[in-house]
Amino acid sequence: MRITEQRFLRGPNFYAAIPCLMAVADSEHATIAGLGARLLEQLPGMAPEAAARLSDCSSPIEALEPVTMELQRLAGAAGSFSLSAAVAGKPEQLRVVCGYAIEQVAGAALRTARELIGAAAAQEAYDLEAALAELKETAQDYAIGTSTGAVINAAHKRGIPSLRLTDTANLFQLGWGARQKRLQATITGATNNIAVGIASDKQLTKTLLDQAGCPVPAGETVTTLAAAQRVARRIGTVTIKPLDANQGKGVTTTCSTPEEVERAFEFARKYGRHIIVEEYLRGRDYRVLVTGKKIAAASWRRPPHLTGDGVHSIRELVEIENRNPARGDGHTNILTKIPLDAIAEQVLAKAGYTVDSVPPEGESVDLRGNANLSTGGTAEDVTDLLPEETREICIRAARTIGLDVAGIDIVCQDIAQPLREQRGGIIEVNAAPGIRMHQYPSRGTPRDAGAAIVEALFGEDDGRIPVIGVTGTNGKTTTTLLIAHAARMAGLRTGVTTTEGVFVDGQQIAKGDCTGYRSARSVLTSPDVDFAVLETARGGILKRGLAYDRCDVSVVLNVSADHLGLDGVDTVEELAKVKAVVAQRASRAVVLNAEDDHCVAMASDLADGIEVLYFSLDADNPVLLRHIENGGRAVYFEDNAIVLADGTRHEAIADVRQLPVTLKGAARYNIANSLAAAAALVASGFGNAEIEDGLRSFVSDWKNNPLRSNLFDVDGVTVIVDYAHNSAAYAALAETARAMSPGRLVGVVAAPGDRRDADLVDIGATCAAGFDELVVYESENRGRAAGSVAAKLVEGIRLAKFEEDHLRVELDVHEAIRAGLARCEKGDVLLFGCGSDISELLEAIRPNSPEVAKRIETEAAASVL
Repeated sequence: MRITEQRFLRGPNFYAAIPCLMAVADSEHATIAGLGARLLEQLPGMAPEAAARLSDCSSPIEALEPVTMELQRLAGAAGSFSLSAAVAGKPEQLRVVCGYAIEQVAGAALRTARELIGAAAAQEAYDLEAALAELKETAQDYAIGTSTGAVINAAHKRGIPSLRLTDTANLFQLGWGARQKRLQATITGATNNIAVGIASDKQLTKTLLDQAGCPVPAGETVTTLAAAQRVARRIGTVTIKPLDANQGKGVTTTCSTPEEVERAFEFARKYGRHIIVEEYLRGRDYRVLVTGKKIAAASWRRPPHLTGDGVHSIRELVEIENRNPARGDGHTNILTKIPLDAIAEQVLAKAGYTVDSVPPEGESVDLRGNANLSTGGTAEDVTDLLPEETREICIRAARTIGLDVAGIDIVCQDIAQPLREQRGGIIEVNAAPGIRMHQYPSRGTPRDAGAAIVEALFGEDDGRIPVIGVTGTNGKTTTTLLIAHAARMAGLRTGVTTTEGVFVDGQQIAKGDCTGYRSARSVLTSPDVDFAVLETARGGILKRGLAYDRCDVSVVLNVSADHLGLDGVDTVEELAKVKAVVAQRASRAVVLNAEDDHCVAMASDLADGIEVLYFSLDADNPVLLRHIENGGRAVYFEDNAIVLADGTRHEAIADVRQLPVTLKGAARYNIANSLAAAAALVASGFGNAEIEDGLRSFVSDWKNNPLRSNLFDVDGVTVIVDYAHNSAAYAALAETARAMSPGRLVGVVAAPGDRRDADLVDIGATCAAGFDELVVYESENRGRAAGSVAAKLVEGIRLAKFEEDHLRVELDVHEAIRAGLARCEKGDVLLFGCGSDISELLEAIRPNSPEVAKRIETEAAASVL
């Protein structure tokens, strides 16, 4: 079995609304008897439905999906969706789609599944235990920490989007654009760097807290054992710890003798050169979480301890407790495994035990002097017990240090009593405090500490900026730019993705076809974007999925034959389903073309409460009229005006002849694009005047909208340069050119080579119907032999009975343009279709008309964005 194609669809996609791994598997063996039964022997815990499918499975490729899903589950990163689908025309292949929780685990699980199935097919041994160990290690390497995960989950519950900014670090962005916040563990983008430095210096922290009137233990910072012994003699029983360590590293409590001080000092020196020797506060260890100006939670932290049963030794009791599923290594579990190390042995020795002692039944045995969860401790919620005075002291402590999120460590006899009355005090203030003790206490009421942090970050805001997603077969770029231009004219900083690049507040930050996941993400992660307009192409949806979980407004312009036979999309109906992915992500409104049956059909699959706004060039379109009669809003074209209707009123927004993009009303396709843009802006809350200003001031020239109906005068011939590459686009441009001039229409035409033969023939026939003269050239053959694309176009042209003496084939683009211009007279219109750059036109005309080439070059450079 071979994997011939593999993609990670990181956002909503053609198959599901969740991230998925899509792979195409190819198998030389159609059937292998007993394959499913052998796989189930290796994977006995598979879910009943999947096991039933696998039990009589004899095809390796059909086994791939359920086995991959089961391996993800066993690794601790289960996916929630999967399917297998046939590949049209290739019975030996299967398209496998597996939802995933961790991308790296999904990829590794697919590879492991292929190896396991191969071994089962060959009836060879396979070390599944070792493979699963690697998968589990991968899951742990890329898992989100418990504290970070709690904040992310709380954000999602409030509808706040999140993005993991790197694969390995717990660095996240919450929200989008200008409303984003950043999070790493429980350090936020608002956390003061100086404050973090203060909190890491425990002595400086104590000094500042003492100045602020917060109770703290007496003590000093030392660098030598002699100094530590001197401070300990003066204070009495002390706690010894590194100046700037965390998570309880190097901490020893209740040091009363010189020997204990020496051991504690040497232990602390492993974690830092500067050591704090401070008064040991007697009592219990508490952690209070402060978020913003509020107390979010408080816990009594107990050191790792065991309760004797009179039968098992302490070593055995630790082994038993560490089998608790809630305990694990690191911070990805609710609790951490209890270490049985030299520190534990010292604590046991003080109590008269060794690791092999058998404590009496019911007796509690401590294994640590400190109560950090990272060393196996547990927590009990005591939030409701905090007196108002203690709450105020903790908030003052956090503000004194300068932290927006802080963990205040307190030692006192009874947290329900005021600290000063019992000689309790604050022993540390922690930046990036762990919150799993509050989320998952061993006893008491769980507190949603993650939600408290989110509230401190966002208040009532959801962190989202307005997002408009634009898709369709033709017109996406122009419509996207029209919407974005109007938004910029209204004073908003826009983020835009198109086939020409990525633009932030009018400045291009990336060039190329930027209509996919990565480009959209670059806009959503920019702090300089107030309003995003994202052109979303078929390829981007199929290759990576959407970069957003939802958008405010979706626009679907049209659906016609293009790119068929690619990426598993073979029919226009399937292409419409791809475009519908954008429509189904709308949270407020969807703009649909009332004249396109595929667009109209999308309205029935939208979630409840999503508004539909139709647009139409035909004011009498029955879908449009019925929608308006039912109280719906729509935008239509009538008497040279863009008209907004809402069921009760019909208001003219703009005269299309005054919109530069419509070429004085001749370009009906750009009138349609303007209707769609107006509808999207209406749905986004823009006023009629703002919409008119935006549409009237947008110029579709080479600088602002390259390869979209750019006009040039070449010795009295009007040349239209356009990216047209499918039948619908060529037909629309021919109609526009006819409306511009009574002269002849000459087409210099080509098409991408990755289209199906039938589509190329259809493009040729369409061009034959629209143009008086045709010159066929080749641009991007994309794997086809030279001349083969042109041959298919010519086949379509001839099928349409086009006169041979009006047809010419020149494969070179420059020769083709020159041949086309040679057939023109003044007043004629030449369409240069499927163009890739203005340089193609310039280089074609420069040899014969250098002054014209220079003028066009100057005009293009002088265009203002």
